[in-house]
Amino acid sequence: MQLLPILPTIEENKAFAVNPLCDGSLGMTLNFYKRVGYNPPWISYYVEDGGELVGAAAFKGKPVNNTVEIAYGTFEAYQHKGIGGQICRKLVELALQTDPLVIVTAKTLPEVNFSNRLLQKNGFAFTGVVNDPEDGDVWEWRYIADIIA
Repeated sequence: MQLLPILPTIEENKAFAVNPLCDGSLGMTLNFYKRVGYNPPWISYYVEDGGELVGAAAFKGKPVNNTVEIAYGTFEAYQHKGIGGQICRKLVELALQTDPLVIVTAKTLPEVNFSNRLLQKNGFAFTGVVNDPEDGDVWEWRYIADIIA
């Protein structure tokens, strides 16, 4: 599994621009970069496995107060196959390789669901309800276990 960086301009992302799996998310990512900046490795990625794009992964900007939030998802045809957990682990690994002291967080809908079970399986603990400016009240999770090796 490989994280393929989404670069800051459409011209630099020609392979993604013609891939129907990237419709919508590519433009959204480029607009996000315009708002928060392009600060590798704290960027967005498409995820390739076995030569196919299987999902997307992102840091929601560079760390602030030594904390960085991750987000990820798998494309429909690849859901419920363990790929989301692998993507989550890749993001945590990258964050901790870049800065071993960074605090890695994630947010989910405020309900018991597949996403928060996936985070728990990957060493995250529920820290409470927070208000996200874009999503309203959400559950926040913090990586606490050193289970990635």
